[in-house]
Amino acid sequence: MTAKSTPEMASFRRRLTAWFRRQGRDLPWRRTRDPYRVLVSEVMLQQTQVSRVLEFYPRFLARYPTMEHLARAGKRQVREAWEGLGYYRRIVNLHRLARQVMREQDGSLQPDAVALRQLPGVGRYTAGALMTFAFERPHPAVDTNVARVLRRYFYPRARRTGARLDERLWATAQALQPRNGRTAWSFNQAIMELGALICTARVARCEVCPVRRGCQTGRPR
Repeated sequence: MTAKSTPEMASFRRRLTAWFRRQGRDLPWRRTRDPYRVLVSEVMLQQTQVSRVLEFYPRFLARYPTMEHLARAGKRQVREAWEGLGYYRRIVNLHRLARQVMREQDGSLQPDAVALRQLPGVGRYTAGALMTFAFERPHPAVDTNVARVLRRYFYPRARRTGARLDERLWATAQALQPRNGRTAWSFNQAIMELGALICTARVARCEVCPVRRGCQTGRPR
């Protein structure tokens, strides 16, 4: 399924990116383009609150600052470093990934979404996030927050789940991508930030939403 960019999408992208540049949080993983460090943050952020990741992220990187350091570590050591974050399958896969990348890719992640998805624990979202946030390549990255924003803004009458809706959301996210890689980085961060802080699952704070005017769910009546 494909979707074409429209003037409405361009307006959405422009207003959302401008808002993020004014209001976006200063998070440590947003200060780096190192693929390994971006990957660590993305794995940690799966099913874990940002406040917890802010505590564990610098500690983990102090212990394992590079892919090579992590690959060389023993399984027990790595699990101990993850203690307290939960969902231990994440660190098992991350450790396996590090060893595979050191063995097969000379220690470097490659800017290829298809190849990234062949690595342990890397799904469609994580591959897209790495493409954008590490390599600054325009690429959709649809997590739970992004899916919610897109559904509320563009498809309020659609069913909330289902493969067909998922593909529509990914196609829309693709159509929304700016051509410039740096701008794509900002836009993808912005839409995630909107879903995390304003267009949340529990409360949609439409009164302060920067894209409320065009939203099919929250625009003023």
